[in-house]
Amino acid sequence: MKILVADKFEETGLQGLRGLGCEVLYEPKLEGDSLGSRLAEAAPEVLVVRSTKVTAAEIEKASGLSLIVRAGAGVNTIDLKAASARAIAVSNCPGKNSIAVAELAWGLILALDRRIAEQTQDLKNGVWNKAEYGKAKGLAGRTLGVIGLGSIGKEVVARARAFAMPVLAWSRSLDDAGAAALGVKRAESIHALALESDVVTVHLALTKETRGVLDAAFFGAMKPGAFFVNTSRGEVVVSAALEAAIKEKGIRAGLDVFEKEPSGGTGPFEDEVGKMSGVVGTHHVGASTEQAQNAIATETVRIVREFKSSGSVPNAVNLSDRTPATHLLTVRHLDRVGVLAHIFGELRSAGINVEKTENVVFAGAQAACARIQLDRALEEGVVERIRSGSKDILSVGLSTL
Repeated sequence: MKILVADKFEETGLQGLRGLGCEVLYEPKLEGDSLGSRLAEAAPEVLVVRSTKVTAAEIEKASGLSLIVRAGAGVNTIDLKAASARAIAVSNCPGKNSIAVAELAWGLILALDRRIAEQTQDLKNGVWNKAEYGKAKGLAGRTLGVIGLGSIGKEVVARARAFAMPVLAWSRSLDDAGAAALGVKRAESIHALALESDVVTVHLALTKETRGVLDAAFFGAMKPGAFFVNTSRGEVVVSAALEAAIKEKGIRAGLDVFEKEPSGGTGPFEDEVGKMSGVVGTHHVGASTEQAQNAIATETVRIVREFKSSGSVPNAVNLSDRTPATHLLTVRHLDRVGVLAHIFGELRSAGINVEKTENVVFAGAQAACARIQLDRALEEGVVERIRSGSKDILSVGLSTL
């Protein structure tokens, strides 16, 4: 199996992939046209990326590609629709960077409260201004609002106890029992959370529902002078609304992600919010610790190992939850050459489409059971032809899904 790693990747991960018997092409600076050309030329079965974008243009050139592994959590940099249209599975490594991102979120919160970045810059400029910077509010007893309670949000909540901050949390899946188990208060909505929180930290995945969800109404509900921290995705925020809140309400922001980010590891930075006074920014490095990257590398190797050995894809994000199948054909048969070809030949002749199939072989490899999901019912004549057309078929059953 040939694997193209088109991004920076831990040496432990590269060694792990080679240890699986794979041919590993490590070319961490590929992107855009160069990535597409390399996919066409090398024809890898697996592509591993971190921040590199994989668009429809690159996917169209990847004739041999079967799997894209995002060595991280979010998959918004990969065109899932284009991958699905070519039967290319997309997998990710959720939860492996949770502690790293939570640590950075707290770093940004502390930097906002104690104005660490501004103090450092003044010192570098030869300015001593203890009178100005000795005015921090402090964090203990102030309310921390956490939007999103996935693995990262939960790590943030766990660390809030050390700062003696009561937590108000919102998540679509959070109920009162779940809030009690985490030791947090549940907010009815993100707007209710904004009204009560002194610090808001965001840990949402980017989806159709969350894109732009933090808008003018949300920032309008925030307390004047409150802190806003985003280490999730820049696109969940309406940048103009955040900019207005910084200017008009004195909101201070700690941002690791932006609406406008360079596509590669280096490049000009053009996001105006990130340049504003009152904003502490980092370079989308929430997951970039050695601990997190080693954990992600290990998970990537596990995904490829499972795919190589069984064809299944752990953590796949673009497989259909339910096929369009309406009926299940179950065929118990002897494990002999030509049995499945006979079954599928009869289905083809009848114009029946197979939506999903599995063939389970029993101990001793004497017999097997094929379970075949169909897009519509079979006529009795087709069932009978399948049953009688091969001496190796033991039984045939048809049921409604």
